[in-house]
Amino acid sequence: MTLTSPIDPKAAQAAGALLAGPAPAKAGKVGMMLINLGTPDGTDFKPMWRYLREFLSDPRVIELNKAIWYPILFGLVLTTRPKKSGANYARIWNREKNESPLRTFTRAQAEKLTQAFGDLPDVVVDWAMRYGNPSTASVAQKLVEQGCDRILSFPLYPQYSATTTATANDQLFRALMKIRRAPAIRSVPPYYDEPVYIEALARSIERHLASLDFAPEVVITSYHGIPKPYSDKGDPYQAHCLETTRLLRQKLGWDEKKLITTFQSRFGAQEWLQPYTDVTVEKLAKDGVKSIAIVNPGFSVDCIETLDEIGREAAETFHHAGGENFAHIPCLNDSAEGMAVIEALARRELSGWV
Repeated sequence: MTLTSPIDPKAAQAAGALLAGPAPAKAGKVGMMLINLGTPDGTDFKPMWRYLREFLSDPRVIELNKAIWYPILFGLVLTTRPKKSGANYARIWNREKNESPLRTFTRAQAEKLTQAFGDLPDVVVDWAMRYGNPSTASVAQKLVEQGCDRILSFPLYPQYSATTTATANDQLFRALMKIRRAPAIRSVPPYYDEPVYIEALARSIERHLASLDFAPEVVITSYHGIPKPYSDKGDPYQAHCLETTRLLRQKLGWDEKKLITTFQSRFGAQEWLQPYTDVTVEKLAKDGVKSIAIVNPGFSVDCIETLDEIGREAAETFHHAGGENFAHIPCLNDSAEGMAVIEALARRELSGWV
């Protein structure tokens, strides 16, 4: 005869809970981080020095061996360039908010995207800079503290380059290395050939040209350049830029003489992607072209490279060489067209998470 002990209901419940494990954690919120290149905090020497040091110390941007580059950077570049760059920034500075236009527009994009995501209450939108403030690390930490266990990174560069998109994501992952419970990450891919982007550019160009009192003989798509060796090693940036221009030309119904591609903002002695914007602008004027317009499809918002380098320097070059009518077509910024691009791509990449 076998004697059995009565089963304790509470003990059985506890044993079952142990076997089943802890209750599944509730899915958290989704963070959406718009990441732009960066901006100095001010136009004086010290904030410019800090910004340029961070930017030009990035091995994705300057691929020279540190033993060669750092003596040049700290011995020559950072003793002279902060003052010159500060003067350039001072010309375009948003005095009302005491910040650069890049920061103003990027913040506005995040605010408008938050409004557009009114139907997605579990998505938290924020914005960060790869260099400068608000830093990528601080915004990533803030999103995690707000309960985000997934983050969608949106590098605001239509055309991919290791010097932009890759380094933005590098910085995000460096930040996550210091967070014990790191969130899952997705990154919006390059959108240089997305129909919504091409449509937005075309509409923006047409609207701006319609407001001018002259008709440009040539419209230049000017992209930020990269050193030619980077492209030779496999960076797809040049191909992406050329495809954007081709699709834009197709959308506008223009030929290869009406819409051309150039590259700007070269730095240092090595060869960069060509044709160069400044050289092209001067040649057009000397060849008898009297009216041109320049658009910057590689920049999501207006910044020092568009407002000052193109809006001032390129205009002066054109006029000094004999040109008469010059127009700079604004970037998409936080316009209706620009926000349509960001929202469409963000919603697509959030699929499955929300």
